[in-house]
Amino acid sequence: MPLLEPREGIPPVVATDRDLDAVVAAFLAGTGPVAVDAERASGYRYGQRAYLIQLRREGAGTALIDPVACPNLNDLNRALADVEWVLHAANQDLPCLLELGMAPRNLFDTELAGRLLGHPRVGLGAMVESILGYALEKGHSAADWSTRPLPEDWLRYAALDVELLVDLRDALHEELVATGKLDWALQEFAAIVDAPPKQPRQDPWRRTSGIHRVRNRRALAIVREVWETREEIARELDLSPGRVLPDNAITEMALNQPRTMADLFLIPAVKGRNARRHTTQWLRAVSRARALPDSRLPDQNLPGDGPPPAHRWAERDPVAAARLSSARTVVAALADEHHLPSENLLQPDAVRRLSWSPPGDIAGDSVSAALSGLGARAWQADLVAIPLAKAWQRLDAKGIEAPQT
Repeated sequence: MPLLEPREGIPPVVATDRDLDAVVAAFLAGTGPVAVDAERASGYRYGQRAYLIQLRREGAGTALIDPVACPNLNDLNRALADVEWVLHAANQDLPCLLELGMAPRNLFDTELAGRLLGHPRVGLGAMVESILGYALEKGHSAADWSTRPLPEDWLRYAALDVELLVDLRDALHEELVATGKLDWALQEFAAIVDAPPKQPRQDPWRRTSGIHRVRNRRALAIVREVWETREEIARELDLSPGRVLPDNAITEMALNQPRTMADLFLIPAVKGRNARRHTTQWLRAVSRARALPDSRLPDQNLPGDGPPPAHRWAERDPVAAARLSSARTVVAALADEHHLPSENLLQPDAVRRLSWSPPGDIAGDSVSAALSGLGARAWQADLVAIPLAKAWQRLDAKGIEAPQT
């Protein structure tokens, strides 16, 4: 059944301190969990800031808040301090909510609950339809939410996103209880709340699409210089970097190293309006990279803090390779038994790290402690540690040998 309108209609957008105070009072007086969602302008604006906040709580109805006009939501956060927040894919929205002074102490993530329960499709629309029987219209998920004023049909879409979120939470909670997975979910939700803020990625320019084609350090320096130039321009103009200059233009500059405007215009991706406005900056960036001494060129690869790529293990350490294969088999079998994705039972990075550097004593307790040190939750270690230890003990009994040095 299609869900076409919010129960109380589309609420007006809250864009003044006075109206925000009224929302704070209403939600403080409400009851039960609060549904929370945020709309960003990814692909249009620089960064991941929120351009609309949606809330719904029993007794308070739905509120649509313009965080551009009302950038400080500390009072709202205090009003909801002891309330369970219901979000879908919480990690996507929590960073932009935190920028506005909003951080839950207690949350329920409907997407993560769906994963733990083994639902085949865990998008909000799919889960609302399969569990509650309503079809949500999802046509505006990639819209430019920095648009002002926001069109009425966008606001309707935004209000509907929180309309049934608490209902979905209640149905999933019942299913978690029935399957004995509620404690798993609570541990996962607590881990999200307690997680420290993400640190900036080292050398983010290395994530440029197509950089695998760039095979020497001088060309990598061009990627870095052009990427950083694009980042400065995008920040200044408040535009998504890809709208200033697409990634494939950066890699083509690195591969072709243009020296003149004519060379630059031979690259098709530089012919867009925004890209052409900054051609002088692109050429200067390429020139700076060409002039760098070898000592200042970036390394071909970043030194890793973990094990080498798994495809090299068989040659470098066949014992570790055998452990990894065995661990993956154990995790996959347990995940299948408990009807959840393998990556939600145990993160693949933890599997690799533990297989490469296992505890000296391969026993359930030591494997459990090692898993906890790698960030596994108690429920994950309880399920995995003993079967993994037994599998590795069987490998030891077979006597797989390390390569001779």
